[in-house]
Amino acid sequence: MCGIAGIFHGETPKPVDPQRIERMCDALVHRGPDGSGVWTAQGIGLGHRRLSIIDLEGSPQPMHSADGRAVIAFNGEIYNFQELRRELSGLGAQFRTDGDTEVILAAWQQWGVDCLSRLHGMFAFALYDRERRELLLARDRLGVKPLFMAPLSDGSLAFASELKGLLAHPLLRREVDPLAVEDYLAWGYIPDHRSFLKGVEKLAAGHYRLLKQGGPLTRPVQWWDVSFAARHTGSTADLSAELLHHMRQAVTSRMISDVPLGAFLSGGVDSSSVVALMAEASREPVQTCSIGFDVAAVDETAYAEQVARIFQTNHQSQKVDPDDFGAIDRIAGIFDEPFADASALPTLRVCELARKTVTVALSGDGADEAFAGYRRQVFHAREEQARAVLPAALRAPVFGVLGRAWPKADWAPQPLRAKSTLLALAASGEEGYARGLSVIPPELRSALYSDAFLKIRGDYRAEDPLIALMRQAPARSGLDRAQYADLKFWLPGDILTKVDRTSMAVSLEAREPLLDHRLVEFGASLPQRQRIRGRQGKWLLKHTMERYLPHDILYRPKQGFVTPLAQWLRGPLAGQARAIGSSAALARTGWFDSKRLSQLAEEHISGRSDHGRLLWQMLMLDRAVEKLGLTS
Repeated sequence: MCGIAGIFHGETPKPVDPQRIERMCDALVHRGPDGSGVWTAQGIGLGHRRLSIIDLEGSPQPMHSADGRAVIAFNGEIYNFQELRRELSGLGAQFRTDGDTEVILAAWQQWGVDCLSRLHGMFAFALYDRERRELLLARDRLGVKPLFMAPLSDGSLAFASELKGLLAHPLLRREVDPLAVEDYLAWGYIPDHRSFLKGVEKLAAGHYRLLKQGGPLTRPVQWWDVSFAARHTGSTADLSAELLHHMRQAVTSRMISDVPLGAFLSGGVDSSSVVALMAEASREPVQTCSIGFDVAAVDETAYAEQVARIFQTNHQSQKVDPDDFGAIDRIAGIFDEPFADASALPTLRVCELARKTVTVALSGDGADEAFAGYRRQVFHAREEQARAVLPAALRAPVFGVLGRAWPKADWAPQPLRAKSTLLALAASGEEGYARGLSVIPPELRSALYSDAFLKIRGDYRAEDPLIALMRQAPARSGLDRAQYADLKFWLPGDILTKVDRTSMAVSLEAREPLLDHRLVEFGASLPQRQRIRGRQGKWLLKHTMERYLPHDILYRPKQGFVTPLAQWLRGPLAGQARAIGSSAALARTGWFDSKRLSQLAEEHISGRSDHGRLLWQMLMLDRAVEKLGLTS
């Protein structure tokens, strides 16, 4: 795993200052502490920070092709590089190293941009062809590895693995995109279609950008997508066997490493499945790690230890202080953009624990999106059944009135919290899912904004891009569309961003075998009954893993990393909650109604209402604004 950065002059190639590239790379040293390199030529500069994983001594970057024609700075891993190497050698390619980087160079020279479809792995890279005077920027299918880009005032395009790499360039404007504030309040993160800063873009998952010197900057092109339009046929036994084949292939391909390798083990279905297949494929005990909490209701370490005993792993666990709010400032610095998924805190701690013994760790991320494991997906499938029976002309007025009248009862038992469900049923499937996925609903967001910000935001709503994405999805059912949205919107924006930044912050490479694109494509083709049965999501995966894992691991209610936000903001962070509406950096932006924020803070601190998630989002937004020294 590595960090990359670069500068490209398109229409008028100018000399590139190598010191600028060095400064951009220095901001990414955590991504690659093992080495660095810079290469410049007329109109182009590439930089690299290396975390050595494969071919430890033989693959320095930026790397030149054997004939010197192409140069690459690459972040990621190509899991099928050995097969590609053999194929390319048969076609006449010459290799000087034993790693995967040189294979990408040879694949480009043999197949051009079509080489992307042959690469199995996670990657973001910049490849410059000196003969064609072209720069290829590319990102992997699911968006495991990030790439930020920004056109600058001198006519160049700067790019880097993280926003902090771009921030090291003196010409980058530090001005907030106000629509990013709307997106962030809705989702708790800023989706890949937008960046916190005006003019900065994220190359979307499964896209590339091919730029030619002497020509204008071109737009990104999609080179991969997942389709839910087809359906697999066959018996459950046949589908289960095929699923297990894909899972084994995905796990074993990600166990190739020249450095110590292990796995995160939470004790849930997905990480336990990965560890089971690692143990099956390994002659040595698997290194596993987990973290727990002192609060029994959210502690899963007993399940992790149960799985570790079954597969005789070398397991280490650690209890995390539930009052770990001291890491807030560090989290804000790690993500650059505001990021309010509170599970980032325990994720950082488990990455720190893993890094004590390994350099590479396999995770269980991706199975919920690919196989319908989220409770919201199961609820959505049931809501879609209701929508199919009740016409919109009846649903909209009846459920809409009931939903608006129903109290917001955060304190009540789950069956009595019907407000969101009623409002979702009043809308279309896409609108209902967007509402269910959002953290702060549109009515509350509008009530929080100042009059001036409402004018700037105009008629844009954060849900609009997600709704459009679902309506255009290559899908056959409402569940298909929900999973497509999770794979294309939620996964890269929240889950993969969280894992990439927290793991890279401690120089740990995280690999996601359950996001192997062949496995994801197989999951998208499953009949709905193989994904959801009754209230049970991820059905076929759980059924398939019954031969490895006990029933209580497979079928217990889903948990996750939990952080006591509400308690923090009533206790040790109460003062900071109050400051959001008064003296904080956030108040100085003019985006919000300060009196309304202060009122919400006091309601929460007093215990009259639970605004913990909203106040946490505001606190993380405040930290991002303050740390980056941004202006509205």
